[in-house]
Amino acid sequence: MLSFLIRRILQTVPIVLAVVLVIFVLFSVVPGSIASTADDGRGPTDPQVVERMKKQLGLDDPVYIRFGKYIASLAQGDFGTSFRTREPVTTMIAKRMWPTLQLIFAAIVFAIVIGVPLGFIAALRPGGVVDTISMVVAVSGLSIAKFWLGLLLMYVFALKLGWLPSFGYGDGGLKYLILPAVSLGVSPMALLARTTRAAVLEIMTADFVRTARSKGMSETRVVQWHVMRNALVLILTTVGLQFGALMGQAVVVEKLFSWPGIGSLLVDSVLQRDIPAVQGSILVVVLFFLAINTLIDVLYGVIDPRIRYA
Repeated sequence: MLSFLIRRILQTVPIVLAVVLVIFVLFSVVPGSIASTADDGRGPTDPQVVERMKKQLGLDDPVYIRFGKYIASLAQGDFGTSFRTREPVTTMIAKRMWPTLQLIFAAIVFAIVIGVPLGFIAALRPGGVVDTISMVVAVSGLSIAKFWLGLLLMYVFALKLGWLPSFGYGDGGLKYLILPAVSLGVSPMALLARTTRAAVLEIMTADFVRTARSKGMSETRVVQWHVMRNALVLILTTVGLQFGALMGQAVVVEKLFSWPGIGSLLVDSVLQRDIPAVQGSILVVVLFFLAINTLIDVLYGVIDPRIRYA
């Protein structure tokens, strides 16, 4: 298992280097000098000011030297200094990470608790009322835009009923988390319902399930020991992909609900042309996605030991 884990981690190293290279090229080599954005995002017009900023930022060095310095800084956990606030980007991201993780965890828990049982029950009674309702919910959940759904939830539960706050982080309590988490979690919930239903339906017709039934095993034990365990691999894949993708999708929800996470930091940094903060935020989102995918690969090996030797 240890060798399997090490192999999976090493496989992510080239991907991380490629992502770092792309980020560096996008913000350091494309037309338009970073120095022109470093004066609080206003863009100095005095050539002497631009030259001085280039010297301070090391932009006069060859590209390969700048890339080497960038890699060395990242290896030390240094994402640079914000043009806007003049504080380390690492500190800014650290402040925003916990609210984003709260939102993503809450959204994925909502998706799993609603989507997986809904898809499972629908598959056990295909063509029934629950199956029809689940598919309507799944299609609707995948079709509704997060921005529109968030506004609808605000209107109903905050403005009309007054049950929940419409925006903000407050003290980080549950009441502030519910609306943005539901807005973010409806789409993965719908996808999980469809994925679970498809996986269970396929496994229910497999030869090993028919063999278990022919041996006299009760339907409950067949479902528990054969269907659920084998469906878990596909469900886990969907959960892992959605969990990583939610980090990027949270941008819209965080801005809509004024949630102080990585997504809102990224949008604010783009609007204010704070290049180091943009670079750091994008890199953190990508690294988070890669970390979740690596974790899912390891869990595959735990669920099905045959995968370790594939």
